[in-house]
Amino acid sequence: MTRPIQIAPSVLPADFARLGEEVAALEEAGVDLVQWDVMDGQFVPNLTFGPDVIAAARPHTSLPFEAHLMVHTPDAMAERYVEAGCQRLIVHVEACPHLHRTLEHVASLGATAAVALNPGTPASSIAHVLDLIDLVLVMTVNPGFGGQAYLASMEPKIAEVRAMLATTGRDAAVDVEVDGGIGPDTVAGAARAGANVLVAGSALYRDPEGLGHAVATLRRLATDAVT
Repeated sequence: MTRPIQIAPSVLPADFARLGEEVAALEEAGVDLVQWDVMDGQFVPNLTFGPDVIAAARPHTSLPFEAHLMVHTPDAMAERYVEAGCQRLIVHVEACPHLHRTLEHVASLGATAAVALNPGTPASSIAHVLDLIDLVLVMTVNPGFGGQAYLASMEPKIAEVRAMLATTGRDAAVDVEVDGGIGPDTVAGAARAGANVLVAGSALYRDPEGLGHAVATLRRLATDAVT
């Protein structure tokens, strides 16, 4: 089954002094949701958005928010990010020694749960939690910084995740997201491999014709790749 294409901007390249205006501009540009790259300075080198920052931006758009928790302690932090207005929390397999428990905890807070896989982490590590999630994020860069080059070597893993979902009967219920280096030159490959939620940051903000043009271009290229 082909899931609908969604464009999910990362706000890392945005003007942090104007985040309310920035998320409103993204909604006007036609994106489907906003991804917040939450980094703790430990699981990844960078340090980014706390829950109060996200909560301050929440009234400025009706778009769904997802928090990509690149953190060592997702269980301890989850409740604050749900309270801040994030409808989905993405946790990293590598940070969760009790992944099943963590995903159930996220669900108990009223959010949907999702899992992320670093480039070196095999798809098989999520085989036994597919019933607890609504999205799998396959990282196409090593997490921690924006603007990195897309790892095309991850496309077989994207296809493997999509095949796992089909085999287990979860293909209709679970999205496959990619994050890292997504732009006009790479989006088609990710979509053909099976990704339908496409996270883009730098490619959106550096388009000289503006956010709306960038969003429409990525959506068109991804759609054309799978039709």
